[in-house]
Amino acid sequence: MGLTLPDVERWSDRVVVVRGLNPSALTGPGTNTYLVGTGARPILLDTGTGKPGYVPLLERSLAEHCGADAPGDLLITHVHVDHVGGAPDVLKRFGRRPVLKLPWPEHDEQIPVEFTPVRDGETFHTDGVTVRAIHTPGHSEDHLCFYLEEEQALFTGDVVLGVGTSVVPLDGGDMGDYLRTLERLLTLDVDRIYPGHGPMIANAREKLQEYLDHRLERERQVIDAIESGAHTIEHMVERIYVGYPRVLYPAAGQSVLSHLRKLERERRTVRQLDAAGQEHWTLA
Repeated sequence: MGLTLPDVERWSDRVVVVRGLNPSALTGPGTNTYLVGTGARPILLDTGTGKPGYVPLLERSLAEHCGADAPGDLLITHVHVDHVGGAPDVLKRFGRRPVLKLPWPEHDEQIPVEFTPVRDGETFHTDGVTVRAIHTPGHSEDHLCFYLEEEQALFTGDVVLGVGTSVVPLDGGDMGDYLRTLERLLTLDVDRIYPGHGPMIANAREKLQEYLDHRLERERQVIDAIESGAHTIEHMVERIYVGYPRVLYPAAGQSVLSHLRKLERERRTVRQLDAAGQEHWTLA
């Protein structure tokens, strides 16, 4: 909240971040899109939401930081619109090129481009870089992180953010998958994180462990809230997120419900509906 960052930054010899010009309470300074590579056809990783000024900003970034007049392949972390919504404009300006992502058919069709399927573990190359796709579900079913081998760096999309924590949404999100994703990423040799929003993270392993610990603590807080008499999502959010801006409560409610559904699958919580159809949660 309130964080501002430059529209364009060079974060390493191989990585330039170009922001999607879509700041908000949920996106922070905006979506980070990345030019990755040392040659004239850098990979473009994510494309922002499609704001009118993004393509001109991308053009200037290519020329000034990469000595290039167009990107190479487009790699997409996931199909949420703030990460892929700009793809049609990029293709219109620079011409047809592969737009690569893990398939999620019932959601991919919302974006009017042809996607090339990506597999977990698949690698991509351009001048000076080797990028490996890692399937990281939890925030969304199709989410990929991308590991930059030459830097031991990880592009985390919405799995890990530069500021704050990630939402585990109801549509395609799964808290159990999200925890397993964080545990998997902790097995990698990672020095730094290039997140989908916010500043670069230098202490990668510490941040990943912090995220895992935070989610486990949230789970304990959900259980404590129920024990204290909060049996609806609204009451749990008000108890757990006291002091947070209320504009974040709807997103917080999605994460709380994701925790509850995980606990329900583990037979640790029970969901009931009242006469009005509102969910009430108790401990099993």
